[in-house]
Amino acid sequence: MSDQVRVIGKGLQPDFRYQSILVTKFINNLMSCGKKSTATTEFYNAMDISSKKIKDHSPIEVFEAAIENVKPLVEVKSKRVGGATYQVPVDVPRKRQQALAIRWLLASARSKKGQKIRNALANEFIDAYNKQGAAITVRTNIHKMAEANKAFAHFS
Repeated sequence: MSDQVRVIGKGLQPDFRYQSILVTKFINNLMSCGKKSTATTEFYNAMDISSKKIKDHSPIEVFEAAIENVKPLVEVKSKRVGGATYQVPVDVPRKRQQALAIRWLLASARSKKGQKIRNALANEFIDAYNKQGAAITVRTNIHKMAEANKAFAHFS
């Protein structure tokens, strides 16, 4: 695992192929109705597809870089002051950064109707690795909103 990617996860076992806790967390979020073996298979298939499309990097490097690129640095929280509600920009803790990145990648992959989840995930990993795609758009919108409301930062 690279030095810049720090993974948060207490009590999780690393996955068997990449020995990564981040992969385990992603698979657990991908899982629906308790079908972990199906989620694991779909994730590994997506990694195989992304490794075929990007040959110069290993699939785990692409995955970790995608997560790192999607992580938000700031977000806005609603704060009520007097009778008005302000959108106050706040820094995002590391644990929440990771959770949001995983959530946004999965949401953008699931929103692609008519594709198998393995193909959608692989495309989303590659897009996030290249700093494109729906998950990066969500991150950019959050950052723009925080930048627009930085005048209210003193309320935090």
